[in-house]
Amino acid sequence: MTENAIPQQPGGSWAGPSVGRPPVHPSLSEAGRFLSAGTYLDAGYRDRVIDELYVHEERIVAPSYGYDASRVLAHALRARRAELGWAAGVLGAWFVGSLLTGGVLAMLVLPFLGLSLADWLRARNVPALRVLSVVLRIYVWWMLLIVLFVLGFGGFVLFGVLDEVGGSGLPFAPTGGDAAGTAVLWGLPVVFAGVVTVVGLQRGHVYRTIATDLSERSYADHANDQAEAADGARFQRVRQRIRAEQHAPMIMYDVNDPFCGAGDPFRPWQLSVELRPREDLGPDRKPVAVTNAHILARIVPLLEGLRVPSPHGSPEQAAAVGDRMRELVLDECVFLPAGGLPHRDTAQVVHGQFGEQRAAAIEEGGERRRHFLRVRVGGWDENLVVTVFVRVHTQGGMMMLEVAPHVLLPVRTDFHNADADAQRYRNNSGFGKAVWALRHTPGSLAASAATLGRGLASWWRIVTGGHGGARPEGPRVSVRELASEDNGSLFHLMDLDRFLKTIQDRVVGGIVLALHEAGWHTEEFAQRAVNVAEGGVFIQSVNHSAFSVGGSNNTNSTKVKRSTGGN
Repeated sequence: MTENAIPQQPGGSWAGPSVGRPPVHPSLSEAGRFLSAGTYLDAGYRDRVIDELYVHEERIVAPSYGYDASRVLAHALRARRAELGWAAGVLGAWFVGSLLTGGVLAMLVLPFLGLSLADWLRARNVPALRVLSVVLRIYVWWMLLIVLFVLGFGGFVLFGVLDEVGGSGLPFAPTGGDAAGTAVLWGLPVVFAGVVTVVGLQRGHVYRTIATDLSERSYADHANDQAEAADGARFQRVRQRIRAEQHAPMIMYDVNDPFCGAGDPFRPWQLSVELRPREDLGPDRKPVAVTNAHILARIVPLLEGLRVPSPHGSPEQAAAVGDRMRELVLDECVFLPAGGLPHRDTAQVVHGQFGEQRAAAIEEGGERRRHFLRVRVGGWDENLVVTVFVRVHTQGGMMMLEVAPHVLLPVRTDFHNADADAQRYRNNSGFGKAVWALRHTPGSLAASAATLGRGLASWWRIVTGGHGGARPEGPRVSVRELASEDNGSLFHLMDLDRFLKTIQDRVVGGIVLALHEAGWHTEEFAQRAVNVAEGGVFIQSVNHSAFSVGGSNNTNSTKVKRSTGGN
């Protein structure tokens, strides 16, 4: 260890003071549980998770702040297997029902597909399409009422006439005269009720899984998680890689999105000042040259002090303080581009070289390989994660400071409410469950066909994409970012502002202390740092690149455009 090296624990993190409180393990966090529940509720989200983490096995996983991506993937695969089975069951119920009714049930397929199309148009949130959705819905319901009227009141007469004129050879026309036609018509509600029952059982299975396997108590029992009991070779291989990569201090990134996984950038800023000797040093003393490691070493104790609660009268009262600053995580990380590695497994070899990579990166100020001090606070059970990346570099008598705050906003509201929705559904009356199933039966046919189609497409990409032997890539998307809200509540934003301002004040204070002790001027740096951190000059994102601009925008909004990734 060099003279100015910062004492660390294995893996690049520092041991905090004894009064600190370790955060919940990422594999047991509430945020991770909500993400896992979301894979059962949102097929689109589930497909994105599987595509990024399972299909594209050449992609190194994005850093997982406050959750375990391997558990999310395990539940996504389990949810897809279950949904594929239920989709086949729904389509089978429609097929068997059509046979039992002589094809009469199939007459409802076209109207139901029309209703599914109307729902899809309404979800596009385009005014013209929403109007078209209303028109289509009115037309479909009118057509459906006509079909039901003909079948319910005049069907037995129609079938009798067809039988008299030899129409029994026509499709959907049962044979046997009035008796057969009447039997089919009376059997149609029974068969349709069977289809509705299958749809209702599918939803019941989803909420039963959330209420049991994904309850707080069951999720805390990681060793007995049924979703991770899958024994597929591909899943086991991918899971091992994810666990080795997601929390490593060596971050293998995609050059177009280096901070993928950390969330939305929130007012990142940079500052450069001239290092000038203090006049009060005297003629016999000269300022001491400061290194990047020396400056960071002065910042670390001040940040560690944020874990210490203020005096509260007794040790018991101090220990009961719930401020999330007590769980502050402080470590160093080195960014390396993923391109150029011969295979993804080579990244694990690079992870073992963190000490050498850190020693070389901390003083070099390079472009592709970059060293950062990383400060993270996970609030609201890891649903609000604030990560501040700090980089200091001295060059040519100048000192440059880069501060890149990022925020992961809370998990989507519908994922967060999964427990309440599951309890409401399971405690509902039989009539309420029947109404829900009846309302969703018209869309079950198209949804089931789409589910089977997506499953087939995913399998096809695996067997034909050649991803297993492809050269490794950095992450394209983060499954945590995909499930984040676009904005937070006032409480969330207040906590975000408090975490960020407190951390930035300690960073600036540590640099001022290091410069003053070494004999350099600090007034200019301190004044400019306050102005810059408050929004005087900050870095804005433009097409996933960064450049410095004057401070015309000083907003607290955390809503930014996210990369949609790609295949």
